[in-house]
Amino acid sequence: MPERDSLLVERVRAAGAVVIGKTNTPEFGTGSQTVNEVFGPTRNPYDPSRTAGGSSGGAAAALATRMVPLADGTDMRGSLRNPAGFCNVVGLRPTAGLVPTWPARDGWFTLAVDGPMARTVADLALLLSVLAGYDPRSPVAWPGDGSRFADPLDADVRGARVAWWPRPEGLPVDPTVVQVLERDGREALLTAGLYLVEGGPDLSGADDAFRVLRAWHYAAAFGPDYRERRAQLADSMAWNIEQGLHLRGQDVAHAFELRTELYLRVQAFMRSVDVLAMPVSQVPPFPVDQPWVTEIDGKPMGSYLDWMASCYLISATGLPALSLPCGYTHQGLPVGVQLVGRPGGDLELLRIAGAVEATAEAWRREPVLC
Repeated sequence: MPERDSLLVERVRAAGAVVIGKTNTPEFGTGSQTVNEVFGPTRNPYDPSRTAGGSSGGAAAALATRMVPLADGTDMRGSLRNPAGFCNVVGLRPTAGLVPTWPARDGWFTLAVDGPMARTVADLALLLSVLAGYDPRSPVAWPGDGSRFADPLDADVRGARVAWWPRPEGLPVDPTVVQVLERDGREALLTAGLYLVEGGPDLSGADDAFRVLRAWHYAAAFGPDYRERRAQLADSMAWNIEQGLHLRGQDVAHAFELRTELYLRVQAFMRSVDVLAMPVSQVPPFPVDQPWVTEIDGKPMGSYLDWMASCYLISATGLPALSLPCGYTHQGLPVGVQLVGRPGGDLELLRIAGAVEATAEAWRREPVLC
């Protein structure tokens, strides 16, 4: 039971929001499948036999079912983007420091960020206008406030260049996801007046950097829990901590080098385009009783991390990324498109996402509730 509000809750309360409570997550927010031994699974509003994703699966399901108009979450491996894509809502992983995090055991850690979720891009921008802004308690907080995000997003983005990447190099993607992206996503982008160029950036090194820095964070944040309460932890949680406890200093140093090189390569690539468009998740929503995806398009997944590489590789770059409703599979399951902005280009990303949303119909379809 928290003894005080986080910075995020302080800000929404001060803006007049009514904080209803917490929504369901996996244990310690670990994993893109929202299930735990206390409250059980969160089911997908569009098909209760399927998962709502995670780790902010409860928030995404609450938005989709009209329980709340706005929600928030954190994103390291895709915890804002994955459930948003699975539940047909919008989730933004902002640039690190734009939404300061406090309290935090490691205030310098930028692989995980706080961010907003909503049913539309305009609603999301409104919440971001409250959440964003400087706070001296965060050593990585951006200067200024979030007022610019409260302005209308209806800028003329026609002619903006989009790197179209429905099949990221080296990543298996379910053919159903590719079909929806190519059919509905491509049409929405073109109808918005955007110019598509095929291909994406070189993400080599992103996987190694992400896995090491994530494990390092888990060992630092949850090492005491592991030593004192190992038997009470889920196996996936314990596995993450153990990966970090086995690291050497040179492993962490090398991961920071890889991430720096990655950022410079991707930053150079993004100078030639305004946004990168790619899958949010490599699979559509899967059965709720399945812990994690073990195979994609015939390729086995080595661990529960692998199937979300389309999100976590982007996390490693540090770029802002947004999940936008794109379309539906033949089974009626939502599929999102991930739009990735330039470094620090959160406002421009929202403007482009708003223009694409205005041409699309996917976000208008509400789940049929019994």
